[in-house]
Amino acid sequence: MGNRLTQIATRTGDDGTTGLGDNTRVPKDSARVAALGDVDELNSHIGLLLCEPLPDGVRVLLVEVQHQLFNLGGELSIPGYELLKPEAVAALDDALAHYNATLPRLAEFILPAGTRAASQAHVCRTVARRAERAVVSLGAAEPGRVNAAPRHYLNRLSDLLFVLARVLNRMEGGDDVYWKSERMARAADEAGDPA
Repeated sequence: MGNRLTQIATRTGDDGTTGLGDNTRVPKDSARVAALGDVDELNSHIGLLLCEPLPDGVRVLLVEVQHQLFNLGGELSIPGYELLKPEAVAALDDALAHYNATLPRLAEFILPAGTRAASQAHVCRTVARRAERAVVSLGAAEPGRVNAAPRHYLNRLSDLLFVLARVLNRMEGGDDVYWKSERMARAADEAGDPA
């Protein structure tokens, strides 16, 4: 692994390159740096979500996610290196099953809205999807130099963040904010319910 930073303003990036964990330098607009940046942004958004009131189990889960995202970023910074273990993906699968079991089935698409915590979870979800796309693009640009676990982790994490947004909307007796589709409006009219 590369040297740890002892100072922040090194000026080594003034030429438009940045150093990876294997001590190579790449352009700051490379697919690898883009993926690293999206993962870093996701971790920052999760940090913001952690500023909200959350159930203890969700808080513990998200703190662990932050650590795993740091591992994921470290793995991306060293081509071919493995830091993110399959157990991390399995832990997300377990959390998905646990939290999804507490929710009613979806009747319609939901809007990324509701409480502030739920809305921030939706922001995290969309950034996770962008990070996943960036990792997929990196894999296409550098075949054989990106492990599968980062892609799997980000895919599961975005699903989990969707589920957690639903959980957080219900934390104080709330509900999902449903998209008012024409189909639902017709069904409500036919049932005599206000839309």
